[in-house]
Amino acid sequence: MKIFKDPKELIKFRQSIKKSVGFVPTMGALHNGHLSLIKRSILENDYTIVSIFVNPTQFLEGEDFDKYPKKIEADLKICSLAGVDFVFLPDIDDMYQDHELSIKAPKIEGFILEGYKRAGHFDGVLQIVLKLLNITKPTNAYFGKKDAQQLYMIIKMKEQLFLDTNIIACEIVREADGLALSSRNVYLSKEDRQKALNLSKSLKLATKLIMDGERDSKVIKSHMRKILKDCHVEYVEIVDREFKKLEKVEISNTIILVAVKVNETRLIDNIWI
Repeated sequence: MKIFKDPKELIKFRQSIKKSVGFVPTMGALHNGHLSLIKRSILENDYTIVSIFVNPTQFLEGEDFDKYPKKIEADLKICSLAGVDFVFLPDIDDMYQDHELSIKAPKIEGFILEGYKRAGHFDGVLQIVLKLLNITKPTNAYFGKKDAQQLYMIIKMKEQLFLDTNIIACEIVREADGLALSSRNVYLSKEDRQKALNLSKSLKLATKLIMDGERDSKVIKSHMRKILKDCHVEYVEIVDREFKKLEKVEISNTIILVAVKVNETRLIDNIWI
């Protein structure tokens, strides 16, 4: 496994690769969710690149950039054991310069749900993803469905900027108890974790209601909020695949999303119907 730190060095090396390349962008603190993306990339491509970079531009003032979990040695070991070919491990100064050009999220989709509480967050996400795709020039890039709104905008960016990369959406990976895997789960105490399980429980209830014939979004969200009563709920929303609010669930065109804070830990989850 070869490690690159200099973007220009990786760009030059990438030009020598004539076979298919899979790319998995991460912020490190790798868990089985990341590993599922890596394994899929290895299965579907001749070479796999994993980036490890905690991107400062997607964190807002007061968020957990400084304490975001960093486990570089463990991450590199995971990548090596998984069979990753190349790891991109840049410093902030390698990725950003003074007077940066800006990328702006869509005016509506970028400022609802995750974007409402975190205005500017998606600008930073799109900026770093565009940089990473330009550096690695992957055939296929792999993103998890847990960050559903982020995934939607990355797909839109690929289409609107005519990027020559396939964006592959991958299923959410969960713990045995149903908690969606996240690097932030390490912040949860034993008691907090029990409260956090209410996210997946609320989504399971929504699924059951829909299977039983319920389609009214208000009714479904009301039932979900009852399960989430022990958490600080930021939003419970039902949207279509274009992130427009739905009054009625549309089978095969619906995403149910939830965001909460359990004490100081912010968690998101969703289910695609």
